[in-house]
Amino acid sequence: MKKPVHLNALRALEASARHQSFSAAAQELNVTPAAVGQLVRTLEDWVGTPLFYRKTSGKVRLLATKTVELALPDIRVGLDRLMLGLEQLQQESNNGVLTVTVSPAFAAKWLLPRIDRFQSIWSDIDVRLDISTKSVDFAVQDVDIGVRYGSGNWPGLVAEKLMEEEVYPVCSSQLLQNQPRLDLTRETLIHDHSMDDYSGLPSWGTWLKKAGLTETNLREIDTSRGMQINNSAAVLQAVINGHGVALARSVMARDDLAAGRLVRLFPEIKFVSTLAYYVVYRPECASMSKLKAFRDWLFEQAAADESFFN
Repeated sequence: MKKPVHLNALRALEASARHQSFSAAAQELNVTPAAVGQLVRTLEDWVGTPLFYRKTSGKVRLLATKTVELALPDIRVGLDRLMLGLEQLQQESNNGVLTVTVSPAFAAKWLLPRIDRFQSIWSDIDVRLDISTKSVDFAVQDVDIGVRYGSGNWPGLVAEKLMEEEVYPVCSSQLLQNQPRLDLTRETLIHDHSMDDYSGLPSWGTWLKKAGLTETNLREIDTSRGMQINNSAAVLQAVINGHGVALARSVMARDDLAAGRLVRLFPEIKFVSTLAYYVVYRPECASMSKLKAFRDWLFEQAAADESFFN
């Protein structure tokens, strides 16, 4: 462009095209119709061609020319991105609140036991946890960053793999006191149904086949029976309380294993889940200092866990 076109003129053009009226556009923009008309004329002078024509049959309406119709999608995207940028500037400058979305189970078993380490380093950042089993719209709900479990594909979000995990059976230490090796045919199986919407997380049936049990052994273990729970943290608590044996997700079970509340069974059998934990955020927010601080801290904690448990 040989000379800058004021953003207000583009806003006036977009509103006038949407409302098909200078008056309606003026009401939305809180200016006079004459001011809207003048802003549009500055664009017409710059382009060198009319941008609207009037349809006078019946109610008078402004109709955008073909030139305007072709340009509007890019103009609207540009205005939307500018608004997001302004919101980010406002959020960054107004406060140090960082909104983080995680699942209830991940919050209880991994994040909350560690979050004080982040707060001790970044005392000027106030973490606000949005704990939910449902995926949230980051832009609509003003979420800065999150940790999600899945295959790594969430449209509109950057997804960086944080942690992979194994899946293996666990029981309470008390359950093994009188028997050196657990007989699964005699124990209550606890089933985790928190991830039923995802393929790739093994069930008891798939894990037992991976373990190499014969068809006879498989028939002796009724995987259709047992306790059904739809929260991974509650599954582990049920095991700790001695209610049975469950397939644990290693990231969730790490602290309980380290503390001796849980015991891993059949450690010789490796079953790595096809799903993983990902740090997710909007690409336009990547440069926010508070987001970068939390993202880096998450990866530091994950690396420390990996080093400790391996």
